[in-house]
Amino acid sequence: MTKKQDSARSFQSLLATVIIAVFVITFIVQAFQIPSESMENTLLIGDYLLVDKLRYGEGLSPALMPYRTIQRGDIIVFRYPVHPTQHFVKRVVGLPNDKVRLINRRVYVNGKPLQETYVRYSSPTHDMFRDEFPRLDIPATGLEGDWWLQMRKLVEDGELIVPEGHYFVLGDNRDESSDSRYWGFVPRENIIGRPLLIYWSMRSTGEDRADISTPSDKLYRFAYAVTHLFQITRWDRTFRVVH
Repeated sequence: MTKKQDSARSFQSLLATVIIAVFVITFIVQAFQIPSESMENTLLIGDYLLVDKLRYGEGLSPALMPYRTIQRGDIIVFRYPVHPTQHFVKRVVGLPNDKVRLINRRVYVNGKPLQETYVRYSSPTHDMFRDEFPRLDIPATGLEGDWWLQMRKLVEDGELIVPEGHYFVLGDNRDESSDSRYWGFVPRENIIGRPLLIYWSMRSTGEDRADISTPSDKLYRFAYAVTHLFQITRWDRTFRVVH
């Protein structure tokens, strides 16, 4: 084999690898980092996820790829309806045509209370809008104006009716979550997929040493993370399947 042929084969191998990687990232899985505490304690800040983009089979034939419909209780990653360039992760509470309400922090769907063992309440303070949803007489801080107007048309007998093709989502950390209570429903086309597993999890770089500062310089943070990899890794969460 000539050197020219060897180089051509190496290039073809590299090209095939790149094509496969692009295909996997585009159609099968996507990496996602948890940016906030809204899903604690199910997902923590510093968890790095692989998102299964084939789970719900949008646009695919069942004969080509088995998939299932979105179910109540599923954790989903989706494009934030208010700013679609941002990605959010929440738990599905209301399906299309469901009737949803919260009474004293308890979620009721179609008149029946949900059993939510995963929910966390981090604030002792009771908030009338957040915990007694939907309330049409108490505008809340952080409430989207368009959603406030839309919600008024969808409430009947104190229950919010989820429209066809949309989903009502909440964060597991109910007191610290910007979710459907504040900005509305998630359209089906915004849903990217379902978290598959946590492939890595890291503590805040400030958790290991009280005297270390955390400047905005990304290069400094990266260098610190590399040199303290074993100390900042949450080994008990790495490769954990997300439920």
